[in-house]
Amino acid sequence: MNIRPLHDRVIVKRMEEERTSPGGIVLPDAATEKPIKGKVLAVGNGRVMESGEIRALDVKAGDQVLFGKYSGTEIKVDGEELLVMKEDDIVAIFEG
Repeated sequence: MNIRPLHDRVIVKRMEEERTSPGGIVLPDAATEKPIKGKVLAVGNGRVMESGEIRALDVKAGDQVLFGKYSGTEIKVDGEELLVMKEDDIVAIFEG
């Protein structure tokens, strides 16, 4: 991938959503919503503070994250659909 986000932005690839319900029913594509989980592929250098200092981001490449349903801007790079979003749009990081 030849794209690098700027400042406090991150590039996220959506993770595939489960296609079966907890009861074992297979859900068609029309019934599933866009996933709100993803994997961070790249991060910017950090947020530029008012003092001019750069604060490093809390997320790093490889983290699995949870983000808002309508967060980010969808882009296509090398035929792959990705999201570019600010670190503030990320709600949580999955650990463990």
